[in-house]
Amino acid sequence: MMAIQPKKHEMPVQDPKVRAKNFDEVALGYDEKTAVAEAQRCLNCKNRPCVNGCPVNISIPEFIAKIGTGEYEEAYRIISESSSLPAVCGRVCPQETQCEQKCTLGIKFEPVGIGRLERFVADYHNKNFKGIMHVPVSNGHKVAVIGSGPSGLTCAGDLAKKGYRVTIFEALHLAGGVLVYGIPEFRLPKDIVNKEVENLKQYGVEVNTNVVIGKTLTVDELFEMGYEAVFIGSGAGLPRFMGIPGESLKGVYSANEFLTRNNLMKSYKQHSDTPIMHAKHVAVVGGGNVAMDAARTALRLGAESVHIIYRRSMEEIPARREEVEHAEEEGIIFDILRNPVEIIGFHNPDDRRDPQNGFVTGIKVIKCELGEPDEQGRRRPVEIPGSEYVIDVDCVIMAIGTSPNPLIKNTTAGLEVNRRGGIIVDEATGRTSKEGVYAGGDAVTGAATVILAMGAGKTAAKAIDEYLSAKKAN
Repeated sequence: MMAIQPKKHEMPVQDPKVRAKNFDEVALGYDEKTAVAEAQRCLNCKNRPCVNGCPVNISIPEFIAKIGTGEYEEAYRIISESSSLPAVCGRVCPQETQCEQKCTLGIKFEPVGIGRLERFVADYHNKNFKGIMHVPVSNGHKVAVIGSGPSGLTCAGDLAKKGYRVTIFEALHLAGGVLVYGIPEFRLPKDIVNKEVENLKQYGVEVNTNVVIGKTLTVDELFEMGYEAVFIGSGAGLPRFMGIPGESLKGVYSANEFLTRNNLMKSYKQHSDTPIMHAKHVAVVGGGNVAMDAARTALRLGAESVHIIYRRSMEEIPARREEVEHAEEEGIIFDILRNPVEIIGFHNPDDRRDPQNGFVTGIKVIKCELGEPDEQGRRRPVEIPGSEYVIDVDCVIMAIGTSPNPLIKNTTAGLEVNRRGGIIVDEATGRTSKEGVYAGGDAVTGAATVILAMGAGKTAAKAIDEYLSAKKAN
């Protein structure tokens, strides 16, 4: 038996100095030789702990074994039994806290690069597969899915594979939800998302864009149109702000708006119809993956300096470690244990267009230290009196979370929500308080990960199938 390589095979990436000036994908992917070698590190455990760590329960040892023998299409088939978005998951899922965290090999060595292998398989399939997907025979039932993000696409895909006629209603002009408007091109190319959506269409899924449920149509009207169940996967697109002075100044963005303008509306292009501020000095408030995305996007738009302002330490930062490391390599400045207290602005009295609001010139922050743990077990940041100072910037991006848009809640009688606007569901099924209506993803939890949203879509699809099967039987 060959000795096991203790470390994962390195993922080739663009040079930091080069990639910081372009929107091309940072990670370049395994070639066949490297993928096979990495697959052969897998111990093929009988108890399969990695599967338990996957929110959609992919048969991980089985697909990895197929890579090891060069059967890449068979590996793709195995993944597709559980996941409708393998090329997406292989790029943006936090495997280090899920499947790879459970990997037995990781007890002694680095775990198997499960995410990297999933990406390899999906990319190989998308590049080489020339056949036609098998479209299941229709079972005569219609289901509506609101939102084409990861939860909606997963729910639609699982139901379509069972013969349901599924229609996705998407508010924006492109399908993909947060995958197209939120995650930058350099982390998740839009062609990858488009390909995953096209794969679902081959199963018979219909996608209707530019339909705002709650305005164009209501949930009740969907039932009147003949849909027997509805899944709400509309995400959490309502940005949060801190409520500090200066947030109405020109040059203050929510990360949601900043990334949507750049990703979906191509505002980074010189002659875009949707402009974006090409600031020289940028502050991004927050420490999650969205904050990393916004900071690295600002850098690629030409910023000379970009600061991440985060109120805890680097040990508590919630973003994926890989994203933090990439940001550091590209020159992003981390101002940790800092909390904003005011955004400073300059008013030009000659500007008659908007006499109330000026332009951002800086952000005042206060130093913090870590105190006692909060209810989640993270140590609370405690502000140090008298430690305020100003960082000179001309743009501030708030990346401190989002909430579900209240539109669907306000136009759907009998739909219960929590104090943050998240739809209340039965966790085991995704069933809401309204008959025939299910929900999952960020519309329920608030902003979370792609794979957790997919898991919720999968759970709801199973429950919808059981609900409609029982209804038909009665």
